[in-house]
Amino acid sequence: MTLIERLNQDMKTAMKNKDKETLSVIRMVRSSLKNREIELKRPLNEEEALDVVIKELKQQQDSLVEFDRAGRDDLAEKARSEIAVLERYLPEPLSDEELRSIVQKAVNRTGAASKADMGKVMKAVMPEVKGRADGKRVNRLVLEVLQ
Repeated sequence: MTLIERLNQDMKTAMKNKDKETLSVIRMVRSSLKNREIELKRPLNEEEALDVVIKELKQQQDSLVEFDRAGRDDLAEKARSEIAVLERYLPEPLSDEELRSIVQKAVNRTGAASKADMGKVMKAVMPEVKGRADGKRVNRLVLEVLQ
């Protein structure tokens, strides 16, 4: 089942169960997916749909940081619950060991030897871990390996 099909199915389920919170998040994502399709003037493939979900998740995470900083616990809690719904549509996250292995292979492949080669390694790693590892986490591990 594709991501878009899962969203449609889950939207129907949320409507039946009167789960307003989940329904709201799914509608937001579907709207973003539709807008992206209109931009590209064609249907989205699975990877492009995943990119949209990741973008929505990052926006919610950024909002959560701002709400926490401003002391808006009500909005922060809403953002946390929306993040939880969005995370259901992401692939299984990589463990630290798996991620470290991918980073080490990329370092070996690119011949990186110092922090100056970090861009090469990041460029090699990020497409491989898309949606399964946060860029900050990858960045931290690349720095550790290149030390």
